[in-house]
Amino acid sequence: MLILLRHGRTEANKAGLLQGRLDQDLDDLGRLQAERSAAKILGDADVDAVIASPLKRAQQTAAAFGKPVETDERWIELSYGVYEGVPHADVPSEVWNTWLNDFDFVPDGGESLSTLDARVRGACDDLIERAVDQNIVVVSHVSPMKSAVGWALGTDIGISWNCHLDHASICTIGFRGRRPILQTFNHTA
Repeated sequence: MLILLRHGRTEANKAGLLQGRLDQDLDDLGRLQAERSAAKILGDADVDAVIASPLKRAQQTAAAFGKPVETDERWIELSYGVYEGVPHADVPSEVWNTWLNDFDFVPDGGESLSTLDARVRGACDDLIERAVDQNIVVVSHVSPMKSAVGWALGTDIGISWNCHLDHASICTIGFRGRRPILQTFNHTA
């Protein structure tokens, strides 16, 4: 099973900023969320491996499992480019409209949703063999997790605009043979 966990909250999350690749630590609530989520997951399943994005907020959340953490760059958050560190409300409406309708849109210095989706789907494909027989926790971010959910559901990255993931939320993907099956979505401890 793939057990996807969004990192706990940071000060940038609390302030309503687009965080992207900004490398922030968890805040006090984020550390508590990480501890609670790890305890919930460890209480429900034997965890065979923990994989995480290289960003500090994901690494700190992954550390709550008390197990070695494999770092995989493919699980890093979308790069918002010039909009990183900008409050959501200050991003021009035409930029949001472009993001909503053009998955190949790349903000200056950033990354497209299509590019993110390709790397996350590759990471998911590479984990199938392990996840069929093992419980693999992947600690990541909102956009990669939504991409993985789209992979499990057989849809494109456009689904990301139609779902919400809380901080430290859990999604689980099981398998029928090698076919991914979304089992839970946006559960919190």
